[in-house]
Amino acid sequence: MSTTTYGWLVLAFPLLGTLLIALGYRRLQALPARTAGWIATGAIFLAFLAAVGALISLQGHSPEHRQLVSSLWNYAYTAGINAQMSILVDPLSVFMILVVTGVSTLIHLYSISYMDEDAGFKRFFAYLNFFVFSMLLLVLAGNFLLLIVGWAFVGAASYLLISFWYRRSTATRAGIKAFVINVVGDVGLVLGTYFIFKHTHTLDLLGAFHAVEAGAFGHGTNNGDLVAGCVLLLVGAFAKSAQIPLHTWLPDAMEGPTPVSALIHAATMVTAGVYLIARMHPLFELAPAAQDVGAVIGAATLLIAGTIAVTQTDLKRVIAYSTMSQIGYMIMGVSVGAYAAGLFHLMTHAFFKALLFMAAGSLIGAMGGEQSLEKMGGFRKAMPFTYGCFIIGGLALSGIPPFSGFFSKDEILLVTGERGGWHWALYAIGYIGAFLTALYTFRMIFRAFHGEPVAEARELEGGHLHHPQLPTNPATGEVEDTDVGFPGPVHAIAERATPMRVAMSILALGAAGIGLVQIPKVDFVIDDFLRPSFATSKLYEPHTKDGLLWFGLVLGTVLGLAGIAIAYRVWVARPGTAARVQARLRPLYELFVNKWYFDEAIALLIVRPASAAGRFANDTFERLFVDETLVGGTSGLVRAGSAAVRAAQSGFVRYYAALLVLGVTGVGFYFLLQS
Repeated sequence: MSTTTYGWLVLAFPLLGTLLIALGYRRLQALPARTAGWIATGAIFLAFLAAVGALISLQGHSPEHRQLVSSLWNYAYTAGINAQMSILVDPLSVFMILVVTGVSTLIHLYSISYMDEDAGFKRFFAYLNFFVFSMLLLVLAGNFLLLIVGWAFVGAASYLLISFWYRRSTATRAGIKAFVINVVGDVGLVLGTYFIFKHTHTLDLLGAFHAVEAGAFGHGTNNGDLVAGCVLLLVGAFAKSAQIPLHTWLPDAMEGPTPVSALIHAATMVTAGVYLIARMHPLFELAPAAQDVGAVIGAATLLIAGTIAVTQTDLKRVIAYSTMSQIGYMIMGVSVGAYAAGLFHLMTHAFFKALLFMAAGSLIGAMGGEQSLEKMGGFRKAMPFTYGCFIIGGLALSGIPPFSGFFSKDEILLVTGERGGWHWALYAIGYIGAFLTALYTFRMIFRAFHGEPVAEARELEGGHLHHPQLPTNPATGEVEDTDVGFPGPVHAIAERATPMRVAMSILALGAAGIGLVQIPKVDFVIDDFLRPSFATSKLYEPHTKDGLLWFGLVLGTVLGLAGIAIAYRVWVARPGTAARVQARLRPLYELFVNKWYFDEAIALLIVRPASAAGRFANDTFERLFVDETLVGGTSGLVRAGSAAVRAAQSGFVRYYAALLVLGVTGVGFYFLLQS
């Protein structure tokens, strides 16, 4: 079987799973309740096996022939546009499909238990398969048009999953917010593609890259159209990967079921921007001004998200802001040319972030759906497995050796520092972010699992899993039912659900050990594998100063341990310290807890003016001109004409005869005049 055939199978399996569940809904009614979940999980697992097949097959090609394109038919052929239904199978796309399908398989497996009693069980897995298919289409696309299609599909799938509990008003609002902001990114991607197509005259990815290298934008750097095109591509990347100022949808996306949060943050949507910048590196390297924009925004995001996470009390939102911060590291990495390091961190992050979300879902299940850290505590003895997974995920996220985050994150900062000049500021920001990461991660863990057990923890210690008599919306406190469109009546925890425990165990092993795949500047497994995709890059070759490497690894470890120690002192050893610090630093606390007022600023500068303009247009132009002049005037003319016709149609024969005589007379008189 050819390498590209494996690529097509990677796309075919999740699409087939989506269609089987969606179109075979009635037939599935007669089968056991979990059948849809097993079909969906099996489809993604088969896609993972096909991805492994693509990896093995690709290794059989020489490095200079590892960029393979396969086309099925012409997707669009008109007006000088020739876009084929084609995929590009190369080390970068194979790397991405391995991460996406591997982690997604475990998230699907986890979901079988987590969503077991939900009335929308089958619909959920149809959406989940479609989401994974969309992401795979995005990373395998061989041309810009198919890339845009996959990009849009991911946005649509995220809307369906974030607002999955559609009778919960907070969920529907969050889904709409995510969709609208991602459409802004879609527009940026389309316009950026236009600037590139304008000069290269092709939508084929490899063709466009070759044209750029041949001088389609001239032989210098920072050509105006190229910089504009790359900055617009960054708009798409920032919206999809939740980078400031297009990040506000991501925390609200926590309104979706917890497996959705894990899928969005670990394996699919938010990593799309990192992939896009890495894939478009031939363009960005000729537009260093755009690269600098990406690096600065990534650094700003990792720092701002870290400060916000320290003050949040919603368990899932803390992890969401952590994702923003970690994606900031990746965006900064691929923007400064640390392509392998950024993608390596993408892989390790997928494992420990999926693990943290799954552990959070287990803890939320023990709380009966409650998500506030203010109401949690003392679950360490009641949930030892979940606690252990939280510790492993937290240590990996904090970059503590020998866990996976230690090996990937510091390599990004190493390469950033090696760029020199003003990049040293980004280097310093990265290590400040590392300290904040450890602080907020273990703040979350200590508050949830240490201290005096809450009532739900004591209930679980006694052998009974808490289920509230009146289910409520954790965001608003509104009482809800458990019918379709709301969360189901039963909550699952990893200690009692085998699929959840199996998925989390595999992820825990990955979070603990997958970083050993590549030890920074000691071995080069990821670097060497990805090298054919970056063969033309001038920034890919490592130029490492060993002193800076060891300094960074030691500094990152010390800062991580310091963050954990401070978190322990503040939230375990000396309760009440946080309240005193909060009172002393009230202005900073207000800034952070209100998320730097980004939502308010966007509402003031964009939402309210747009709403006011819409109301004005509706009250003036729409009502006076469109309704009353165009529509009303036309309908008035029709009514007047029909009234005249009705008046003529009196039903009296003598009137009709008189009208006929007058008509004939008029016609005869006309011809007499003409003669």
